Amino acid sequence: MWLKAFHLIFMVTWFAGLFYLPRLFVYHTMTADVVSVERFKIMERKLFYGIMTPAMILTLAFGIWMLVDYAWDLYRTSLWLHLKLTLLALLVVYHGCCWKWLNDFKLDRNIHSHIYYRWINEIPVIFLFAIVLLAVIKPF
Repeated sequence: MWLKAFHLIFMVTWFAGLFYLPRLFVYHTMTADVVSVERFKIMERKLFYGIMTPAMILTLAFGIWMLVDYAWDLYRTSLWLHLKLTLLALLVVYHGCCWKWLNDFKLDRNIHSHIYYRWINEIPVIFLFAIVLLAVIKPF
């Protein structure tokens, strides 16, 4: 149960960052003064490298540990787990997209509007619902 608890703690932390970073991008896009722009760059960098990425790594580490320790047979026979792991892989891709957008802002090369980031901000919600429902209900 300790592995599952730590897995869930770091998953919640990772998702908090995935929800908040695109929201920072929304505000960053709407900001014009230099002081605020630089403040957003610092906030985004600290969130991504100080919270989100370590939480992602620890979520994956504890998840893999649980899979190897006591869910390997489940992996071979359960469609829900395959779907969950596929969604997880796509979530890691989304995390990588956040890294790209972070670097675009860092280099003052952002080409997207605040509306774009408002829509992007909703993507983790879909992943959260799907992953949690698959893990709890185990429909397949």
